[in-house]
Amino acid sequence: MIACATFDSPVGLLTVTEQDGCITALDWGGQGRCGKPTPLLSEAGAQLDAYFAQRLERFDLPISFPSSPFLHGVMEALFSIPYGMTKTYGDIAEYVEGSPQAVGRACGANPVPIIIPCHRVLGATTLGGFSGRGGVETKIWLLKHEGAAGLLL
Repeated sequence: MIACATFDSPVGLLTVTEQDGCITALDWGGQGRCGKPTPLLSEAGAQLDAYFAQRLERFDLPISFPSSPFLHGVMEALFSIPYGMTKTYGDIAEYVEGSPQAVGRACGANPVPIIIPCHRVLGATTLGGFSGRGGVETKIWLLKHEGAAGLLL
């Protein structure tokens, strides 16, 4: 079964999708096809609310999406970056034994941004990109929200 729910947030409407008891996507914008939230989607909404209220630093939701061993390693590395901290694409590349460019592509393919915090990854001399609505401006907002403003380049 696939279900979704849309939640309002300071960075716009966020739609969370669930399939087979796991969160599979977080997308910007509302989805007209969403019905009544499942218990898991309600929990995802509660955790998003807590994150935006600065009462949650790490999401605790079952997540599933198709991935290669490399992508899985990148997502694991992203999830381990503490709230309010950043790493570079190069830092993650060393961890997963890949290139910074490949890490950047993997970050751009993150199906659950915010929950898996790809916004905490910066370029060596730039902010890098962000695939969420609003691009780098949203990335900056999320980093400032977490108190990482002093870490911005």
